Amino acid sequence: MDRPALIDRTDALSARPWRRLLERALGAARDVPTMLSTEEQKLYYWLAGFWAEGAGAIVDLGCFAGGSTARLAEGRRVAGLVPPIHAFDRFTADARTKEAILYRQGVAPFEGDDILPLAQAALAPWAPGIVFHRGEIDRMDWQGGAIEVLVMDASKTVESGDAMAATFFPHLVPGGSLVVQQDCLHWSQPWLPAQMERLGGCFRPVGHAPRDTVVFLCERVPGAQELEAARIAPFDDAALDASLAAAGAWLAPLGLAGRIEQTRASLAANPGKRRAFQFVKP
Repeated sequence: MDRPALIDRTDALSARPWRRLLERALGAARDVPTMLSTEEQKLYYWLAGFWAEGAGAIVDLGCFAGGSTARLAEGRRVAGLVPPIHAFDRFTADARTKEAILYRQGVAPFEGDDILPLAQAALAPWAPGIVFHRGEIDRMDWQGGAIEVLVMDASKTVESGDAMAATFFPHLVPGGSLVVQQDCLHWSQPWLPAQMERLGGCFRPVGHAPRDTVVFLCERVPGAQELEAARIAPFDDAALDASLAAAGAWLAPLGLAGRIEQTRASLAANPGKRRAFQFVKP
């Protein structure tokens, strides 16, 4: 496989080279249910297969039934990388989620809300290179050393976003780690772009995959004081909106300022809300 030269690794992200991949490149990962868009699926595969160099673990916060992890794992497989992929989730799905997502993607109906066996079976082709972590991610710790690629798709409340940043960001590699905020541009989670902008001295936005994913390069690992200052939970709506306005300017080089304006409109239409499920689309 041709991999980008080291000097071009970060610059390559802005050109979105994963778009040139054919879907068949994802191999067996295409069969694992996912909520990712087609381009997001290609991005995950490309990051593990073309960008990562094995300098640390790949961590997937929000594995669900294994879809995102499968795309990362297939990329890791073809690249011949050694570090494992750590898949975090509650691994549960209610009846509505099963009907709307899993059954529509070919999963046979099943009793109960436990989807860990489903995820383990779906990810069996890439075992034993996957480590499962079951529980509330914002209450879990990390003892796995350096993290090269950190995928975040579980910050559905402002408190969980703050907690996950405090737990995982200190283990990033300066100049060598990427943070993939899968819902960064989603109208129901305005704390995500605000938090990343508050940490703008440590991170640089380097890529975007529609619908909502933004990729950030860790240029410097944030310290404890910086992480505390970047906590969004104490913010009122005015302070959060001010950080969103700053995030719009910060993300403008990627052509994302308009998306942040949509997020600001959503915040204005949902005053005081700090949980994604509480938001009503304006």
